[in-house]
Amino acid sequence: MVLANTLLLVAQATVYFTVMMALLHARRVIGIGVFMCALGVMHFLETYLASVYYVMTPVGILSPGSTVLFSGKLLMILLLYIREDALVARQPIYGLLIGNFLIVALVMLLRNHDTIGAVGGRVPDIGFVDEMGWLMVWGTSLLFIDSIAIILLYERLGKWFGRHLCLRFLICGAIVLTFDQAGFYLALRYVTQVPIDVFFGGWAAKMAAALVYTLFFMIYLKFFDDENSWLTNRSFKDAFQVLTYRERYEDLLQVVNKDHLTGAFHRRHYDTTAPDVLKSGLERNSPVSFLVIDIDFFKAVNDRLGHQAGDEVLKTIARLLQENLRSDDHLYRYGGEEFVLICDRLGSEAACSLAERIRKLVERFSVIYLPEKVTVSIGVASAPEDGRTIKALFEKADSRLYQAKSSGRNRVVGPAA
Repeated sequence: MVLANTLLLVAQATVYFTVMMALLHARRVIGIGVFMCALGVMHFLETYLASVYYVMTPVGILSPGSTVLFSGKLLMILLLYIREDALVARQPIYGLLIGNFLIVALVMLLRNHDTIGAVGGRVPDIGFVDEMGWLMVWGTSLLFIDSIAIILLYERLGKWFGRHLCLRFLICGAIVLTFDQAGFYLALRYVTQVPIDVFFGGWAAKMAAALVYTLFFMIYLKFFDDENSWLTNRSFKDAFQVLTYRERYEDLLQVVNKDHLTGAFHRRHYDTTAPDVLKSGLERNSPVSFLVIDIDFFKAVNDRLGHQAGDEVLKTIARLLQENLRSDDHLYRYGGEEFVLICDRLGSEAACSLAERIRKLVERFSVIYLPEKVTVSIGVASAPEDGRTIKALFEKADSRLYQAKSSGRNRVVGPAA
């Protein structure tokens, strides 16, 4: 029996590691969400097994849920961090924590139902659900601490074991799983009165699990991946709470691509991205509309009130435009007081309606919040009817803007005009 239990535990660990590493390896193809869902869906089973399901092994009494599944989950979070960054690793950690608090909140409401035995006289065991819910919250809270600790410890060990990836993996797992075993046993002892043998047997089994998973990881690196591609040189302080390198890179891109005064994308970004937006829309056979927006008599505003007031007008109108964007809209400061708004998946009629709303909004807002009334004129063009290139659409929209200016300003001219 003891030998059979041991072999079954190894088989479970083999299946778990193989499936989870396959999902992590294929994340570029199938998406990281598949890996995270598989990671999270096992949590109830882990907690259930850890609380009531025990087997005898050469190292003592233990639960497969705690030994195989939880140990595997914690080490998978570490591998996710190593392969991606802290931003990605935080997602399953926070999701599990919030999800299990939600379970407890819902159970507290569910227990107030008057239930009936509609299925063969069976009735729900709310006491067991309560017990499981609190154990899941406690276990997930420990997982939250464990995950931060194992990531920080992994980075700290890099100072001494820099290129020894698997050794760092093993040491981190052994130390943090020891802490977790003590923490979870205290809750388990309080709820279910399990004997102290479960603590020692579970601890020995988790140390064995850390070793087995490390061996599996070494085999994976030898036959399916390159260890050098896993090695990172992140700063210790960057490991978890502060911005990750990818976040910093994305923030830098946002700053570089935006006009410093208005916050809209600048002209160079328009030249780079606008053709792609239009091409994507044409390939999908969905409309793309261009709105060329110009502030009326802006030079006169600068002359009368000064350039500082003119800058405030520009920033205010840009903010109004940005606050009214859809997810498929792209706003650019084309030059001076002129903006270009590219609206993906928006036809000519809807684009003219949007332009009219913008015109009225600017006029009403300026009367109340700006030193004097400010208006805009807008020309609208839509693909494919007005053209199938960026140049053609801009020229058509710009021509209609000129018509709006010539007709008295503070108006919209579009395809229907």
